[in-house]
Amino acid sequence: MHEAVVALDSGTTSTRAMVFDRDGRTVATEQIGHEQFFPQPGWVEHDPVELWNNARTVLNVVIERLGVMPSAIVGLGITNQRETAVVWNRVTGQPLGRAVVWQDTRTQSRVDALRERGDADTVTALTGLPVATYFSATKFAEILDTHAGARESARRGEILAGTVDSWLLWNLTGGVDGGRHLTDVTNASRTLLMDIETLSWRDDLCELFHVPRSILPAIVPSGYKFGHVRTIPALDGVTIAAMVGDQQAATLGHVAVDAGDAKNTYGTGNFLMVSTGEDLVRSTHGLISTVAFQRDGEKVRYALEGSVAVSGSLVQWLRDNLGLISRSDEIEALAASVPDSGGIVIVPAFSGLFAPHWRPDARGIIAGLTRFTSAAHIARAALESVACQSRDVMAAVEKDLGKPIRVLNVDGGMVHNNLLMQLQADISGISVVRPVITETTAVGAAFAAGLTVGFWRDENELRTLTRDGDRFEPLMSSDSREALLREWDKGIERSLNWV
Repeated sequence: MHEAVVALDSGTTSTRAMVFDRDGRTVATEQIGHEQFFPQPGWVEHDPVELWNNARTVLNVVIERLGVMPSAIVGLGITNQRETAVVWNRVTGQPLGRAVVWQDTRTQSRVDALRERGDADTVTALTGLPVATYFSATKFAEILDTHAGARESARRGEILAGTVDSWLLWNLTGGVDGGRHLTDVTNASRTLLMDIETLSWRDDLCELFHVPRSILPAIVPSGYKFGHVRTIPALDGVTIAAMVGDQQAATLGHVAVDAGDAKNTYGTGNFLMVSTGEDLVRSTHGLISTVAFQRDGEKVRYALEGSVAVSGSLVQWLRDNLGLISRSDEIEALAASVPDSGGIVIVPAFSGLFAPHWRPDARGIIAGLTRFTSAAHIARAALESVACQSRDVMAAVEKDLGKPIRVLNVDGGMVHNNLLMQLQADISGISVVRPVITETTAVGAAFAAGLTVGFWRDENELRTLTRDGDRFEPLMSSDSREALLREWDKGIERSLNWV
């Protein structure tokens, strides 16, 4: 191996480092899971120190495994779980408690107050986002308000805040010894604080959400020379050449960058993203208008996104809470042992429903139970719910864009489940394409960094590096599809107005 690019992927459940050669092939990888904290109903937390330590570990391991000098690594790309809020002391380097994760709903009362004041429509017009607990702004305010002296420390210039990308960059580039406090446009676009057209923080939004602008990182393009690694000897001096939110990174990993290109990531949640090019499309059907990517010196690209809170985490719940399976991958065989779900519908609204419904009052239900119901029916209904939620988002995209999605590119841990992929094709009525390398989030981070440093020329060259794997075509009859979706819609209706 002569030269390579490294991707650091700090996700919701684990941290991964992957090394790619000039042909886009994976030459080394390492992954470590991190602890999930659920201290109260609706609360989800991570330990920022653990996230940083795991990042250091996986980066060290892959470089040591390759046995190369830092000079062989032309760039490092960072991708991360978005919206998750970290606040820390710039003097001590210590976080103010745990990170408040994107799934966390503890700030619902703040969101309700903003809606009651009539501010929600203005915020959406400026940011492209609905006012929801999902995004970072209320999380930043919550951390500041629940840690004694935090706001006073912020006034003294001692406090920094950001999403996980900012926290990792600051530590990689020196931490308390000159660490750089930056974020990219994709992550900033998920905070409720950035103007989606000017790509800058807005003072009025910071004031509205009670977040001091002084604690926020500077916003720069996703493909940008952010600084150099200073705290990991194996990568000392390597250029950090990209930072991009995980779903945007996955989109770039598919090279789904032309208007109308679609990808769906199946992880803890489902995230459908459809590129709209340089056009900012304002959704009127419950989707998010968001930044897709920006290279330094070029115009920003936009996308429509439909975020689904629960997909892979539903399988984890069946495993850990109900004991239906002992390993997550067992769900495919169990679900495949029956021809259908036996009339069971699962709506996994554990903390409300995200796109396209945006109903925090919804709660999870299992409907249609009879004495005939078995564990296999529950398992199959769980997979159907993952596919149905994505179908709802795809339908919203088609209404916003006025044209159908023809092909769905997929990635994420759940795409190895062949039954789920077939169900997605059947329920959506379109082709589903799974790539050879399914860790496209890391691929996208590597692509972004490689473009920045000239390792790869352009997106046309990137397309030559991607390889399709399996293709799933719809097999379900239209009558069966419509009957299943009628039951699903009935389940959605039953889940509403619960709290």
